[in-house]
Amino acid sequence: MTRVCVVGSVNVDQFFRVTALPHAGETVLGSAVATEPGGKGGNQAVAAARAGADVQFVGAIGTDPAGARLRAHLSTNGVGLDGLQELTVASGSAVILVDDHGENMIVVAPGANGHLTLSSAAARAVIADCEVLLVQLEVPIATAVAAAREARSVGATVIVNASPVSTDPGLGDLADVTDVVIVNEAEEPHWTWPTRHFVVTRGARGAGYRGPDGDVDVPSPEVEAIDTTGAGDVFAGVLASAWATGHDRALRRACAAGALATLVSGAGDCAPVAEAIDDVLTQY
Repeated sequence: MTRVCVVGSVNVDQFFRVTALPHAGETVLGSAVATEPGGKGGNQAVAAARAGADVQFVGAIGTDPAGARLRAHLSTNGVGLDGLQELTVASGSAVILVDDHGENMIVVAPGANGHLTLSSAAARAVIADCEVLLVQLEVPIATAVAAAREARSVGATVIVNASPVSTDPGLGDLADVTDVVIVNEAEEPHWTWPTRHFVVTRGARGAGYRGPDGDVDVPSPEVEAIDTTGAGDVFAGVLASAWATGHDRALRRACAAGALATLVSGAGDCAPVAEAIDDVLTQY
């Protein structure tokens, strides 16, 4: 199994189902309210673990009941928590609106995620032991840079999911120690640094790759999406879990997993297991 370390955010997500997403100044009625574990880092760690990787998570939670719930969710899904920090602030949270077409709008309150550092020796140790490091931009950029440098120092591959879009001046430093960047089509114009391996997700149209071996387009299996929330996180986690097997195979597995994720409501528990991904890959 590939040893993957995910450094990132973990939130409690509150979902509202709406007929149509609101415009500025508009109030809409919601239904089917649900509260679930989420956060880009936590989602990606669970996705990588379910896909078969040996995963450690470096992140921060609060001392509140939400933090206890997030810890239990990660542990139950086989994610190692040696690098998880408990801080005396509120855990991260998000409000997510999902419409009848599966599209979404998301607001995130970082909470403990905004205070994540690598001051913990345990956190640095799990990073130093990984083969693939996966980070996102929902934690301080300085922390992401420090993690990437630590991973690079031991020869690990550094994958950055450059989401959400950030204008932090430290992004240039992060780019200098990044091997693979993952963005969606809306985020692509905002990543202006040269990167050896560049992956763009295109939703139902699959994903594209640019790198030393040329350009590759990988289709996505056709599904009737229920909820696209978390599909990009599942893609990133599965890509990290399979990257060592070659970028073409990794992209195909990630596209299959991302499609399967849209068949499940919510983000924190939508990642498929390895066997389900294998089944889809035999059909497209």
